[in-house]
Amino acid sequence: MANSDKALLSKYLTKILNSKVYDIVKETPLDEAVSLSRKFGAKFLLKREDLQSVHSFKIRGAYNKMSQLPAEVLAKGVLAASAGNHAQGVALSAKRLGCKATIVMPVTTPDIKVNAVKGHGAQVVLAGDSYSDAAEEAARLVKERKLTFIPPYDDEDVIAGQGTVAMEILRQHSGRLDAVYVPIGGGGFAAGVAVYIKAVRPDVKVIGVEPVDSDCMDRSIKAKKITVLTEPGLFADGVCVKKPGTITFDICRRFLDGIVTVSTAETCAAIKDVFDATRAICEPAGALALAAAKKTAKKGETYVCIVSGANMNFDRIRFVSEETEVGEGREAVLECKIPECPGAFKKFIRKIGRRSITEFNYRYSDPSHAHVFVGISVADCSETSKLVSSLMSAGIDTIDLSDDRIAKEHIRHMVGGHTRGIHDELVFAFEFPERPGALMMFLEAISDKWNITLFHYRNHGADHGRVLAGMQVPEKERKEFLRTLKALGYSFKEVTDNPAYRLFLGNRD
Repeated sequence: MANSDKALLSKYLTKILNSKVYDIVKETPLDEAVSLSRKFGAKFLLKREDLQSVHSFKIRGAYNKMSQLPAEVLAKGVLAASAGNHAQGVALSAKRLGCKATIVMPVTTPDIKVNAVKGHGAQVVLAGDSYSDAAEEAARLVKERKLTFIPPYDDEDVIAGQGTVAMEILRQHSGRLDAVYVPIGGGGFAAGVAVYIKAVRPDVKVIGVEPVDSDCMDRSIKAKKITVLTEPGLFADGVCVKKPGTITFDICRRFLDGIVTVSTAETCAAIKDVFDATRAICEPAGALALAAAKKTAKKGETYVCIVSGANMNFDRIRFVSEETEVGEGREAVLECKIPECPGAFKKFIRKIGRRSITEFNYRYSDPSHAHVFVGISVADCSETSKLVSSLMSAGIDTIDLSDDRIAKEHIRHMVGGHTRGIHDELVFAFEFPERPGALMMFLEAISDKWNITLFHYRNHGADHGRVLAGMQVPEKERKEFLRTLKALGYSFKEVTDNPAYRLFLGNRD
């Protein structure tokens, strides 16, 4: 190691050991993700920074910086630019130190973070789509209002504050440790973790992690100069940065052992893994480290994955759940062509077997064949291939759309439309019990007698699945049809007169 590197590590080691973070933060636990460790044959340890009072590690750097400012500087007030977590750290630190804080945040920041900052008494200014945009507005306001700017990452005291996480990791785990995975936005966290670990245990690898669409540090290190992203990805908003800091770039290029990039689907799958291990829901940036560790894991090794934050809007959880299936290959999405005749649905469902159906879309449009869009829970991609082969061998033409983003994000929700040439259609809203065989029971009772003309089901994770179904029932058979429905025991209500059905799905003849 060069003398200049040793000198830099020594300087930061001293700063980290003398940091003032423990005036306001707590030492967070290092918990093993037991099921995941068993699955991979490697040990995954989660550093729970999501358990801080602001649900993020950012409070460490913000407070360490602000607590060292002179009283006359604090009296004038501070200003910060942040995508959310640094903002909360500055706001809470200002409240603790008795000074005013103004925070400039991107307009894309989740409401949960904006409201949390306001809750700590700070003034919020929304500007731009990324941290870099907000930082430009912050620079203008600093000059205009003569406030002191608190950098989110490109500052020695901020870096030292974040480095206290690494100090805790090595104190909590003295045994074998192959790598520590840390998320990268502007690089302050990764820099702080890297300098401490390389100063104390240089044998331990420090791996940075970025989203594939927000990889400014990785591109900069490869280019050997700071590189600016035009449009960084917004999903992992906590690391949505257009370019790394000058100080952080220098430290990361010298002391990181590598950078791994992960996709949105891989990140969502890791959010689920964190939930399974801790029963806590972390934000996308908070799951990056685990996503990367899973991607590069080797049997017998031990990894620390820093769960950096848990500030995510509740309404994003549905998207995360759907993307998780993509990330783990656990949902087969198929387009199947089946004969348009009574009993055809039942034959199709029998081929699917006891697998859980996540979605089922169908609308009558052709007198000879029906095109069905169906989602099915599978163990992995190999099971999808076997299922497709099984359906094809049964004479059911099948197209695997599992990796087709357009089909999964758009077409699946647009299947249907008006029909012509079909009469005596009745439409019912059902509640099916969410258990294997519920759909089969319905089809056993219905499909050999009456033609199904419309069917939509989607698993919403509730105790009962909501189903919209249309059936061709001649007037003289309606009493028998209703008796059959009642005998099933499923909750149902006729909605044939529903205005939305008539406007978008009803018969045009």
